[in-house]
Amino acid sequence: MKLFLDDIRTPPDNTWAVVRSFDEGVEYITKNGVPDVISFDHDLGLEESGYDFAKWLVEQHLDGNIDISNIKIRIHSANPVGRKNIEGLFVSFRKFLEEEK
Repeated sequence: MKLFLDDIRTPPDNTWAVVRSFDEGVEYITKNGVPDVISFDHDLGLEESGYDFAKWLVEQHLDGNIDISNIKIRIHSANPVGRKNIEGLFVSFRKFLEEEK
């Protein structure tokens, strides 16, 4: 399973499930579980961003609701600050996981 989070763009091929907003992303994970790969856009055109979705994923993992320890993260956002924020969150999350071992 691969998940593509973007309000406008289409994924590179038809192997991706597409969600267009934070809420659709939450609904997808809730119904289908955690995919193997998530590709993030930062700017989703609404209040919540791709970064907000990334934070939600980490929070859900830390609360024991889902396991994202093995997912692959891609970031296709054109927003350089948003890209760095998402990258930084997952770098910190992975460091935390390593320290917990």
